[in-house]
Amino acid sequence: MDKPERAAEGAGTAFSALFAQVERVYYGQREVLELLFAAVLAEGHVLVEDVPGVGKTTLLRVFSRVLGLSFARVSFTPDLLPADLTGYVYLSPRGETEFRRGPIFAHVLLADELNRASPRTQAALLEAMEERRVTVEGRTYPLPRPFFVLATQNPVELEGTYPLPEAELDRFLLRLSLGYPPAAAERALLTREPLSPEDLPEMLDAEALSAHIARARAVYLSEAVADYVVALARKTRTHPRVLLGVSPRGSLGLARLARAWAYLRGREYVLPEDVQRLLPYAWGHRILLADEENSAEAVRDLLAEVVRSTPLPEERRR
Repeated sequence: MDKPERAAEGAGTAFSALFAQVERVYYGQREVLELLFAAVLAEGHVLVEDVPGVGKTTLLRVFSRVLGLSFARVSFTPDLLPADLTGYVYLSPRGETEFRRGPIFAHVLLADELNRASPRTQAALLEAMEERRVTVEGRTYPLPRPFFVLATQNPVELEGTYPLPEAELDRFLLRLSLGYPPAAAERALLTREPLSPEDLPEMLDAEALSAHIARARAVYLSEAVADYVVALARKTRTHPRVLLGVSPRGSLGLARLARAWAYLRGREYVLPEDVQRLLPYAWGHRILLADEENSAEAVRDLLAEVVRSTPLPEERRR
């Protein structure tokens, strides 16, 4: 067994232990946890569309705790200014200008109800998501690494919102929904002794996580699997029902996510099945339909059709 394979298998074991810690507080949603951890390993941002009260903030706090990362939550209200997010320059008592950092200078930023903020404030977040830096008063400040955004928006209450433009949606690696917990998990929520994120151990830190990110990036993706991703993307662009198909950024994001997914499972190579499993989450928000309401269900059905009509590559691995 070579070193990359040993590293991948060790990661699979380590992250299983990490999942077990998270599930002491947030349980019944293992697939959601796996998708979030894969997004982190791919250094991607996540958009969550869900109703209030399903545990978005709790999950992120627990998530940040076990990874040993700093965490900040910002409610994106209509009166939120870019400076409230990025920070601002002020005159100190010594008569010198100093920069006071905003909440965006955390490893994990929960952007709560992102679509309630003004387009100007959304644009400030967009720069941070894409460039991993912010610009204030003409000066550029790097953000901590790793850095990722979990943005939420309520799919039910639409009044007073600013729809996210396609350019901003395309910056998110994943879109998912937590949904309501299974009955057994909800019952356990009522009967178990409650734990807070602070009750859990920090199992990693930013440096250790960065090492995992580098190893996940090195997971092998064959030319055959790369061609498969390209074929899927091109079908979304030429489909008669599609007005806006998947961009090259979307193809790259799916490849990064598939590498991270394989790494979580202790593999040093990507399978076509990884691509199929992740495609609805990585591309569902990047598709704009031409002839019908752009519901998540309609887009999901179209992507399933694209997968069915695209032959699997003959080469499954090295």
